[in-house]
Amino acid sequence: MKKILSMLLALMALLVLASAPAMAAEIALVTDVGTIDDESFNQACWEGVEAYATANNITYQYYQPSADSTDERLNSIDQAVSDGAKVIVCPGYLFGETVAQAQELYPDVCFIAVDVAEGDLGGVAAQDNLYCAVFGEEQCGYMAGYAVVKDGYTKLGFLGGMAVPAVQRYGYGFVQGANAAAAEMGTAIEINYTYGGQFFGDANITAKMDGWYSNGTEIVFACGGGIYTSAVEAALNHNGYVVGVDVDQHAVGEAGIQNNGWAYNPFVTSAIKGLQAATENALGKFFDGTWSDIGGKIETLNLQAGDYVGLPTAETSWCFKSFTMDEYNELIEAIRSGELVVSAELTEPAVETSLVTVNYIE
Repeated sequence: MKKILSMLLALMALLVLASAPAMAAEIALVTDVGTIDDESFNQACWEGVEAYATANNITYQYYQPSADSTDERLNSIDQAVSDGAKVIVCPGYLFGETVAQAQELYPDVCFIAVDVAEGDLGGVAAQDNLYCAVFGEEQCGYMAGYAVVKDGYTKLGFLGGMAVPAVQRYGYGFVQGANAAAAEMGTAIEINYTYGGQFFGDANITAKMDGWYSNGTEIVFACGGGIYTSAVEAALNHNGYVVGVDVDQHAVGEAGIQNNGWAYNPFVTSAIKGLQAATENALGKFFDGTWSDIGGKIETLNLQAGDYVGLPTAETSWCFKSFTMDEYNELIEAIRSGELVVSAELTEPAVETSLVTVNYIE
């Protein structure tokens, strides 16, 4: 009897050991050129990792590459794998080449590439251990453009970071929405449109934005990581306003008031996408054993897929003067149902030329 009991206990121990790696698998996030407190892309994905890991008592860690290169991103992934990570979150299109290689180098590790599209992979197919999520930025860009024109703004600006597809979809959606609202209202509007060629603000970009605001621009959609800092600095110099991007950036304005003495919060709204939700959902697939549902896929997350894009609706973040929540909900449903189709084409959208002037500036 004793011998049988010992054998049973040994068998149970083996079963526990066999199941332990999947239960204890660590989550890692490797940042792109930003940091986990960049108030934008990296931070939103990191908050998704934190939320899921904390709720499920799973260890997690982030890694910041020492340089902006595929080699350094791969070095960080290698370190994460060495530390025991079994699922790694990689935020941003810069990870395209990295995850295309990493999926081959680490076949037993699963990769969640947020905002990495098929074209970013350089012609390499996504394997079963890679999931890529991209977003319908054109839809929330449209909402932002529509809302600010309905709210009475007639002199608009779009400041993009780099002319990559996600940023282009935001911008072209913004133009489409502003055009639609102008046509409905019979109001003439003007949009200045440019790219900064980088995802951070600097003195040159701030000077350009100062020029826009001093010449009458009322609100700028600042779209591209930390480039918003230049738009905000210029806006505050001229009592202007800003549309945030990716996450609800109203809190950035509140922190500016509290810590830097800003006279007001310049953020009227933000065009947001569900970076945190996408990260949490994909992690859930890994840990609940349904990774095969998404592994090897490149999925577009928009209103048709769920509530993945939109404007922030918290009372503190809803800073419109006249655009109402009812109007916003009607807009959401029109897009979701397909009654209103927002083009995701990466070409300059057509406008009502009698009402809308778009100045594309190099």
